[in-house]
Amino acid sequence: MHSVVLADDHPLLLRGLQDILSTAADFNVVGVAVSGADAVSLIRDLQPDIAVLDVAMPRMGGLDVLRALQSQRLRLKSIFLTATMSGPQIAEAMALGVCGILLKEYAPEALLDCMRQVGKGEKWLPDDLVAKATAMPQVAIFKKFGLLTAREREIAALICGGLSNRTIAERLGASEGTIGIHLHNIYRKLEITNRATLAALHVQYMAGHNG
Repeated sequence: MHSVVLADDHPLLLRGLQDILSTAADFNVVGVAVSGADAVSLIRDLQPDIAVLDVAMPRMGGLDVLRALQSQRLRLKSIFLTATMSGPQIAEAMALGVCGILLKEYAPEALLDCMRQVGKGEKWLPDDLVAKATAMPQVAIFKKFGLLTAREREIAALICGGLSNRTIAERLGASEGTIGIHLHNIYRKLEITNRATLAALHVQYMAGHNG
């Protein structure tokens, strides 16, 4: 059975989510939060298997919650529930390691399927949302990644795995400054400015590469 924390600032939706999960023997709701701050506290205290987070809670939304928990080393699988997300938000969510993104309009029918897939260690990231993370066509992504050296591609993959420059430097036996220079060159060649966009592009590149 998977333990679950739910967070949404709309009481009616929160009640609906609880009702759906109460019908499933494989999930146990251990905590409910109506704000991002409450969600962070509950997740730290209860260490649930899965957190279902509303992206657009006031003051502290789902992305803020994941940022706040990054240093905690929790074995948390996170699912974002959203009415809509922008491309940069989706890119950042993927960079932060979100396991699932579910549009609220599909939640009544798809919530349990999404949670079961995430519970098994798989992703629930609809292709149209992943594509929205960057407007760059697949052909252009392949062309740009083709400009990277083997070491730059290796570093890009490690960054997308959530590793810091210092950790990457230790793993590759290089200095942190060297990794920073490589990262600068990766950004320049891909014409991007941050890790979140790199993560989104790398997911698409690997999907096409393995497809």
